[in-house]
Amino acid sequence: MPAHMLQEMSSSYTTTITAPPSGGLQNGEERMERTPRDLGEDIRPEMKEDIYDPTYQDEVGPPPKLEYVWRNIILMALLHLGALYGITLLPACKAYTWLWVYLYYVISALGITAGAHRLWSHRTYKARLPLRLFLIIANTMAFQNDVYEWARDHRAHHKFSETHADPHNSRRGFFFSHVGWLLVRKHRAVKEKGGLLDLSDLKAEKLVMFQRRYYKPGLLLMCFILPTLVPWYFWGETFKHSLFVATFLRYAIVLNATWLVNSAAHLYGYRPYDKNISSRENILVSLGAVGEGFHNYHHSFPYDYSASEYRWSLNFTTFFIDCMAALGLAYDRKRVSKAAILARIKRTGDGSYKSG
Repeated sequence: MPAHMLQEMSSSYTTTITAPPSGGLQNGEERMERTPRDLGEDIRPEMKEDIYDPTYQDEVGPPPKLEYVWRNIILMALLHLGALYGITLLPACKAYTWLWVYLYYVISALGITAGAHRLWSHRTYKARLPLRLFLIIANTMAFQNDVYEWARDHRAHHKFSETHADPHNSRRGFFFSHVGWLLVRKHRAVKEKGGLLDLSDLKAEKLVMFQRRYYKPGLLLMCFILPTLVPWYFWGETFKHSLFVATFLRYAIVLNATWLVNSAAHLYGYRPYDKNISSRENILVSLGAVGEGFHNYHHSFPYDYSASEYRWSLNFTTFFIDCMAALGLAYDRKRVSKAAILARIKRTGDGSYKSG
């Protein structure tokens, strides 16, 4: 299908979100002065758990002592050692193995970006059963916790951003927000506030709960066994190259590409939409995370299915969702209007915005 036809069909399936009532944050005001209404909480009456809550603040006092999870530390260290060894094996890999790694990486990434993130965490669009089935399989390939747990943590990240109730609070530094949060016990505020979130939409979805019930055997098959055996069996790749390149190296790349959204995209880049929050626009992160690097926009408008103002630009996930819409598998895509974007920029932007 020609691109211009796909673009036209894309527009016809989109729900546009207009600017909220005037008022709210003025330039120079502190981050905690933002209100839920200013973030458009009435757009999706069925989903409000990803809207920033300005009433929550950390308790005064020293943070609790870190409790290391040595099992995670050891497994993560072994994975990355295996990935480093895999890099040395890359030149000797067969061409089909290179292609297999790339395809597995892209599909795994879509399981996170189009699936766990934009569909199940934020409900920014709706998907029919075939697409939901593909995304739940792709998400299992990625092995970043099941959709239910991923979405719960991500909603807490948005609702209590940059507090101790944020699972990967970037105020605790690059390493913590990148991977350190997975190597220690969760802060008690994460457990307390995360436990209060309304996850009834996830509990009501049979496919999500089926994945959660059988997640361990599923991830072993889809993340480790299948990517190792396919190159070895079908085109005669050595088992060593299949294991260390197609599995360990590929998995480590997918993990770190996703983690950079939590770390680099909260610390490095511009804030054209809201200078009072830490999330940034980071092009390099968007390249690696198939469109998730427009993070200042995303935290300003978490209900936009594109997670970016610029649609397909450096945003393969949006292109994928629009292709699915053209096939009738995705629909009711939420989209922020230009008026709403410009209104936010005028109130809270850092002056770096350039109209596309």
